[in-house]
Amino acid sequence: MDLSELERDNTGRCRLSSPVPPVCLKEPCVLGVDEAGRGPVLGPMVYAICYCPLSRLEDLEALKVADSKTLSESERDRLFAKMEEDGDFVGWALDVLSPNLISTSMLGRVKYNLNALSHDTATGLVQFALDQGVNVAQVFVDTVGLPETYQERLQQRFPGIEVTVKAKADALYPVVSAASICAKVARDQAVKNWKFVEKLQDLDTDYGSGYPNDPKTKAWLRKHVDPVFGFPQFVRFSWRTAQSILESEAEDVKWEDSETGDPMGPGKIKSYFSESPQTCLRLPHRYFQERGLESATVL
Repeated sequence: MDLSELERDNTGRCRLSSPVPPVCLKEPCVLGVDEAGRGPVLGPMVYAICYCPLSRLEDLEALKVADSKTLSESERDRLFAKMEEDGDFVGWALDVLSPNLISTSMLGRVKYNLNALSHDTATGLVQFALDQGVNVAQVFVDTVGLPETYQERLQQRFPGIEVTVKAKADALYPVVSAASICAKVARDQAVKNWKFVEKLQDLDTDYGSGYPNDPKTKAWLRKHVDPVFGFPQFVRFSWRTAQSILESEAEDVKWEDSETGDPMGPGKIKSYFSESPQTCLRLPHRYFQERGLESATVL
């Protein structure tokens, strides 16, 4: 799998896809959706779709695809290579969501939680297949959140397609298993070849599993936290594990607001060079200015 585009810029979102098999433009197709890397505190999350004609579903099953979590890395690589060889009837696409994108989305001024991000990414990939001309007739999705709510949302978005959302769909439907293999192969490769934009001393690439409860992962986080700048962009700093380490290992930051402390405050540095510093009123913090917020004088 060629992830060179991600390696050039791993700060946002990267979409990769196979060529669309000509038969998928003509015959009704089944499409599966799954992800890899939703839970780890390290590395990207990858969403993938895999599709094939309904008439060739038995051929896909014959590849012995299975839930990627039950397969070894070498088995996943072998099965993905086999799907690539069968590109005359199997197609795939995936979105790689960087740790930076995940964390900034979750901690932005307008909150965008992981479930919403997951739903929108899956929806976007199904729409991408349709835009490519794939004749999608059925969609099977491994659920995020309540399957009934998720299925209703997708069914409303794609009214002409039969949508099924199930827990553990990657173990129930071969086309979802195939999508899970695509996602897991991409994530494993992205983590293994991650390009750190930060100049880290004594970089240790033995991250452990990347999951928050892994002692080796926690040790890696403590080793590579900067007391001022925090974590490298390989880390999802919105995860509670990362936040706890920041709170204990990094320096405290005190934010000034317009209501606390000395009303003159330290102000901007240029205020110290004013002829009459006592007449310079300190402006409210940018947070209040941008939102047009003022102190309430009457209730």
